[in-house]
Amino acid sequence: MITRRQLGALVALTLMWGVNWPMMKLSLRELTPMYFRAITMTGGALWLYLFYRARGIRMAPQGAEWRAVALLGLPNMLGWHVMSIFGVKALASGRAAILGFTMPIWTVLIGVGLLGERLTGRVAFAASAVALAIGLLVSDELRALAGRPVGVLWMGGAAVSWAIGTLMMRRTRHTLPVEALTVWMMIGSAACIWIIAAATEPLPTLRFTPAMWASLAYGVLINYGFAQIIWFGLARNLPPATSAMSIMAVPMIGTLSAPLIVGEWPRWQDGVAMVCVMAAIAAVLLPPRGRAQS
Repeated sequence: MITRRQLGALVALTLMWGVNWPMMKLSLRELTPMYFRAITMTGGALWLYLFYRARGIRMAPQGAEWRAVALLGLPNMLGWHVMSIFGVKALASGRAAILGFTMPIWTVLIGVGLLGERLTGRVAFAASAVALAIGLLVSDELRALAGRPVGVLWMGGAAVSWAIGTLMMRRTRHTLPVEALTVWMMIGSAACIWIIAAATEPLPTLRFTPAMWASLAYGVLINYGFAQIIWFGLARNLPPATSAMSIMAVPMIGTLSAPLIVGEWPRWQDGVAMVCVMAAIAAVLLPPRGRAQS
């Protein structure tokens, strides 16, 4: 059971993560992808660093902890955030969210294929559901006059990178507090993204509309700030089924909020793909009924 306060925080977190997808799309109307990531990730990392340092959490990595920051930051932060922003640029934001949140399924499939974990009926169902979802979205992108099937590849690569990072997090012993680890992964990734942006994109003018400034503030304060703080506060105490339901709801919120924020209306393929991905996430994350009741 979770408390009313935890439930309120979980609902807020799910809304923050879901709405972030069309907010990113809104930002990309006036700012190039890498500069958007560099600005928002840097701002978010600095604000989190100050917050957790004020709370007395040890923020300075020591010795081998720097190696963990680098190794875990590569797939969890750099790979995911670089590839996903190009996916959002190419696809409708709700569609990008649906594909991005196939991550839990890829985590299980990689564990089965490379780490010798057991292939269960649930995993087989999840793989089939995700394959159907991806097939629907790819076919629709190919049929659309302005389709960008490369966006599906970007989001698929981002989800796989996140999945690999998740597996590495589970199997890496690290002594640095997870809050500090996350902040330093963000700082290191932001530094790399600044370099990529300077080498590949024109320098932004910073003459943005109010809506653009609002979307940047959302990225810094909400997505990289409050959402991370709420998640760290909940993650230690939430039952697995509750966490799974939150993850399942994020692509739905992203898809449903996109018409209001960026005017992107979902197609029937998006609805079917969203149901398939939600069912797949439930299959791999929700505990079996007998275990849930015990």
